[in-house]
Amino acid sequence: MNDILIISNYYPPEKGAAANRIEQLALKLDQNGYNVSVISPLPNYPKGELFPEYKGKFSITEKNQNITLKRLWIYPSNSSNIFKRIVSTLSFSTTLFFYLLFAKIPKKVIVQSPPLLLSFVSVLALWIKRRRIILNVSDLWPTAAIELQVLKKNSLSHKFLLFIERFIYKKATHIFGQSNEIIEHIHSIFPEKKCFLYRNYPDHFVENRLEKKIDSNEPIKLFYAGLLGVAQGVFELIQKLDLKNLNIELHIFGDGAEKTEILNYLNQNPIKKIIFHGMLERNVLHETLQNLDIALVPLKTRIYGSVPSKIFEYSALGFPVLYFGGGEGETIVEENNLGWVVPVEDFKGLNDALTKISETGKNEIQNMKQIIFQHAKSNFNLDQQMKNLIESNAF
Repeated sequence: MNDILIISNYYPPEKGAAANRIEQLALKLDQNGYNVSVISPLPNYPKGELFPEYKGKFSITEKNQNITLKRLWIYPSNSSNIFKRIVSTLSFSTTLFFYLLFAKIPKKVIVQSPPLLLSFVSVLALWIKRRRIILNVSDLWPTAAIELQVLKKNSLSHKFLLFIERFIYKKATHIFGQSNEIIEHIHSIFPEKKCFLYRNYPDHFVENRLEKKIDSNEPIKLFYAGLLGVAQGVFELIQKLDLKNLNIELHIFGDGAEKTEILNYLNQNPIKKIIFHGMLERNVLHETLQNLDIALVPLKTRIYGSVPSKIFEYSALGFPVLYFGGGEGETIVEENNLGWVVPVEDFKGLNDALTKISETGKNEIQNMKQIIFQHAKSNFNLDQQMKNLIESNAF
């Protein structure tokens, strides 16, 4: 059997797009005849503390849905204290490095990047052991850090991360990029490097969820579901939304660094027509979303290389998308007629778009759902993508 290892900083039972994406990759490889194992930290995300069932453990090996999981020790932290965050990152990276050096591992290994330090440590150990390294690049770092203004250009940290970035691209056997911009960036550094486009397509298409009868007298229900972090900018967004005279309400699902600020703001502004639900299990979330209408996909700033996986995930559930993030994601929404696009950071344009949506009405939105679902089913097909990659010897 074809053995393959995946190295990732996130994996279920942790929640979020990153964990779901890697689990989906593992399961699809298993379905296509690969013997899949995964190395990840002991589950601790997003709260920055070990899940109760993993406390007191240094490492553990599990089997879940035919995937062998090796979970290694980490000092968990989501503290704003930079020293604690560095210690947390170094703890798992160090454990992982020595594990990869001395443990028996398959000849083929997929390394998730970012985080950059984790991918650097992995690639270094695998290069020493002469393994086939498949680098899966979901976002461009340190480029994204500069655009989000969490890193100063040409600082010592920036130069160090640029060195790491070049190293992992150079030593990778070949690279998966989740956007055309990522592949263009890699080719600007290493023109001959073999790259494959690997979109974060979903693996769920449930037609009967669209047959639900709608009440046209109810407000249009817009929703955001995902990480409440700096990159998404949900806290700033809710302060600038004007829903007062519109037949629209916003539902928020998720957790993250901005959660406390969002809750405090909503408690002080109860008439904003914004409802906070917190974090839900993925299956429960999808069930809850059946009663809602439009997916909001925002980014605080245009991030080169970034294509939010929510575009594909929610179109596969039949939701029109209100996209507020710029870049390649904007092109995908427009070219596939998935909903509405507003230039990133244009809050006046966002409120204008919401006015138009309010005037559209629920019946027309329901028609859009059917069309978008069928389009996504045909064009965002994960099984076909995996088949094409396997036939191209990408794994």
